This record gives sequence, structure tokens and C-alpha cells, in this order.
Amino acid sequence: MVIAVDFDGTIVEHKYPYLGKEIPFAILTLKRLQKEQHQLILWTVREGKLLEEAVNFCSDRGLEFYAVNANHPDEETKTYSAPCRKLKADLFIDDRNVGGLPDWGEIYEMVSNRWSSRDYFSSRYSPGESEKRSRLRAFLDSYFSKIKR
Repeated sequence: MVIAVDFDGTIVEHKYPYLGKEIPFAILTLKRLQKEQHQLILWTVREGKLLEEAVNFCSDRGLEFYAVNANHPDEETKTYSAPCRKLKADLFIDDRNVGGLPDWGEIYEMVSNRWSSRDYFSSRYSPGESEKRSRLRAFLDSYFSKIKR
């Protein structure tokens, strides 16, 4: 899938125009999605030096995007007062979603299972799901703690 990812409030805490602290598991989850062949596009309101800071923040942590504020890395950049073009993405991960930003374990589960938010939240309340979610959370905690080392 092509996944558009916001920066402020999604990858880092919302402190715009400053860089907030990384949201737990954001970078690790995005890198895992890339390993699974998903293309990530950084889609943010940041421009110029502020955009460069966001790209460098991710790059310093080993996260490189397929494209930044564009559908394709070779797409001609134009000067806008704010990025407002519509991206051709299969999925958008943004803290401004209806219902807010799920935690990154939930995001990974939705993407991996190709669930819509409706599918995910309806499965969340079905019988036996809380045990499955506990096992998934334990797996993700274990997996990501090994990667950090």
C-alpha cells in the first residue's frame, strides 16, 4: 500500500513549529511497514527549513520516505502557501483522524490485516478479542524491544 503519514502529532508530539518528542513506536512501526513493502510518503504542512528538520529527524533514526509532500520522489515541486495537493494514497495516518490517532500497535494491526477503522473497532469489542489484543500487544512489545537493542 501507499501510506501517507503526517509528522506533527503523529510521528512526534505536536509542538509545531518545534520538534516534539518521538511518539513511542512510531518510527519502529513505520520501518516495519516499509520492510513489509509498503511505500511511505511524509505528508505534512511543514515547508522549507521546518520540513528539512522533520525529514532529518526521521532519517537520523533510519526512516527514509518514498516521497515527501508529493506522490512520487521525482514529482516537480511547486511553491504553495501550504501543501494542499491531494495525494494518491491507500491510507492516511494522521492525528487529525476522526477519533484521533490510535496507538502504533493498533495502527500496525489495522494495516497488517488491511482493516478499516470500522473493522478494527468492531473486532475490538467482539468476544475473545481482548485476549487476542493482549497477545498482540505482548508480541509487539517483545519484537520492538529486541529491535531497539
